Amino acid sequence: MITETVDRRTWMASSIAGPIALGLRPVFAAEPAADLDIIDCHTHFYDPTRPEGIPWPSKGSPLYRTVLPGHLRALKTYRPVTGTVIVEASPRLEDNAWLLELAKDDPFVVGIVGNLNPADPNFTQYVNRFAADPLFRGIRISVKLLQNLLERSDLSALKLLAKRDLALDVNGGPETSAVVAELALRLPTLRIVQNHIGNVKITKEAPPPDWSEGIRAAAGHPNVFCKISALVEAAARDRQKPPTDLGFYKPYIDVVWDAFGDDRVIYGSNWPVSDRAASYETLQRIVMEYAAERGTDATTKFCSLNAKRAYKWIERPDRR
Repeated sequence: MITETVDRRTWMASSIAGPIALGLRPVFAAEPAADLDIIDCHTHFYDPTRPEGIPWPSKGSPLYRTVLPGHLRALKTYRPVTGTVIVEASPRLEDNAWLLELAKDDPFVVGIVGNLNPADPNFTQYVNRFAADPLFRGIRISVKLLQNLLERSDLSALKLLAKRDLALDVNGGPETSAVVAELALRLPTLRIVQNHIGNVKITKEAPPPDWSEGIRAAAGHPNVFCKISALVEAAARDRQKPPTDLGFYKPYIDVVWDAFGDDRVIYGSNWPVSDRAASYETLQRIVMEYAAERGTDATTKFCSLNAKRAYKWIERPDRR
């Protein structure tokens, strides 16, 4: 069983020590760390013990286990996580409803990015159904699907998202940013969130020029945000053990942060997928150390305020 309580003295001690460990300016040292809202905007939850099972992850995968919000709250973290936006990875329609039901009585969940297919003839019906719940904050699609929609000039479904004030997450490889830039130009009222900095492979070499150019192209549109997430996975390809020091990742984060600025970068973990590469504490420390170098205001925006603009997630009573 996952415990939902934390010893108050332990919590207060970590709240005071956290800012010092981060090297932030003294204003943070005068405030408890819990005052720094940290919304993890990329988590996945699922339960293979449900009667219908789950389509992802598959049996035999180390990820094939019950993963719920309480498990995230129980993790050892670098800084306390105060809420999450869940991203639905399952293509099954009713799994969107399952997540909404899961979140209904859990204030830790501030939003859900669903999984709906804009090419589905019933897309409008499904969006209207799920968007009736204020926790439903948008959908995620693959860059391949987005490319198909753009090639066919079939953007009516995505226009509906903008009309309903919902966001669009886009996931794909290093080519994603250029495609996102094209969509952002054609639909400037749609808030778009690029996932995982485009899943570029992170190595000791300089960032690929094509990827960097794409990032800057996407960032040139004010309606595009970017999650700085899945970094350790990107460094763990080819069965490499990912480095744990910020310096290794910094050139890649620099490209993203310099392009999007303090106002459009978003914190996300990609947990529990990230477990295959590093602990939650490690991946969080890497990005929090980087944010601290950018300053107090930038850190606050990165941890929650930018996500609130992108997703318009719901402030729930008793979240903390």
